[in-house]
Amino acid sequence: MKQNLQLRGEDAVPKNPGGSPSSTLAVSLLTGCTDRPYVLGLGPALISRVAYLDLIGSDDLDCPQFHGKPGVHFLNLRGSQRSDAGALKKVFRVLRYYAKLICYVSTAKPTIFHVLWNNKFELFDRTLLMLYYRLLGKRIVLTAHNVNAGIRDSRDTRLNRLTLRIQYQLTDHIFVHTEKMKLELVEEFNVPAARVTVIPFGINNAVPNTSLTSGEAKQRLGLRQDEKTILFFGNITPYKGLEYLVAAFRQLLVRDEDYRLIIAGRPDNCEKYWKAIREQAQDGMEKSRVLIRANFIPDNETELYFKAADVLVLPYRHVYQSGVLFLGHSFGLPVLAADVGSLKDDIVEGKTGFVFRPEDPMDLARAVEQYFASDLYADLNSRRQEIRDYATQRHSWDVVGQMTMSVYARLLQKPSPGKSLNRDASRASLDVQAPL
Repeated sequence: MKQNLQLRGEDAVPKNPGGSPSSTLAVSLLTGCTDRPYVLGLGPALISRVAYLDLIGSDDLDCPQFHGKPGVHFLNLRGSQRSDAGALKKVFRVLRYYAKLICYVSTAKPTIFHVLWNNKFELFDRTLLMLYYRLLGKRIVLTAHNVNAGIRDSRDTRLNRLTLRIQYQLTDHIFVHTEKMKLELVEEFNVPAARVTVIPFGINNAVPNTSLTSGEAKQRLGLRQDEKTILFFGNITPYKGLEYLVAAFRQLLVRDEDYRLIIAGRPDNCEKYWKAIREQAQDGMEKSRVLIRANFIPDNETELYFKAADVLVLPYRHVYQSGVLFLGHSFGLPVLAADVGSLKDDIVEGKTGFVFRPEDPMDLARAVEQYFASDLYADLNSRRQEIRDYATQRHSWDVVGQMTMSVYARLLQKPSPGKSLNRDASRASLDVQAPL
């Protein structure tokens, strides 16, 4: 397997300037109080390499590994984010968080501020908050998980693009996960290529992986061992194209009734869309061929679905990169992915999965049948470990930590950003006046 699943040239990792903890490097990790898997991956990778780390989080991100270590400070500025709180309480929580954040920044020791996600008021975060960081002399690193999520969600506006442009121009360095994302930053937002680094999407290690076997998982979900089980996992939203998978599944059942489809995930503010999906899948549900778990799947239940499945399907219409793909690979599960964004770059045809045309149920059905007729499926028990090893090699947090430290080290060698703030603000002003 090692000779078949080779790392591509772009994934070569530079020598780590922070192999041992830096005696001077102080970093503040601004999480946006979200994305627990990414924070639990990157946080420990940095702890072993920096002298001082402030991790800004919430109850959801508060974990033992962020406590009791020299130089590590977990600052729970957000507290609870329970979704069942009243509207006024939610507003108060957010405003209180921003007040605490602004006070923290004014006295923060770290020079490097690494923004993983913006907070609730994105327009404020992209503009005034960024300027505030710069005025206080901070070096700003941004991980852009989505270059422009407004396009993906069909909510793009002139104001959205303008504020994105400001944030990108005020950032010292930007991490993205694919070459296509880097190209979009350069071409659409005039970001110099030298200020953008393509960094692997770290593999999800926040989800427990116990001794539960595939057979036991199928049994717990009421599936027969010989049923060909297809999994759709994650928040349900229109850009993920679930309707194409359901349409393909209906075609598959006409030819073979041994297929099963699991839909596990919570609809994300798309009631009309979700209602249409359920109606589309009604026949399969009535015949017990479609199993739906339309709610949030906690970490301790996630492995049940990935181990019960024989293949994971990503029928997305638009995406930059998908953490679900790497989560599937972390369980040794092959992936069938639509050819959108850079998904195909992480699929080795016939070895870790297959690719199909987006928004095309017929081609999706063809890919499903191709997979279940392949050696990959026939030898799945032995192939799972090979897929896990491949994912770990390409997307380990050690690799991410090394590349992140390289950028931090370069930034510390540059002049203070406070001296160039006026120049950067002027540059951002000129850029946003350009046609959008």
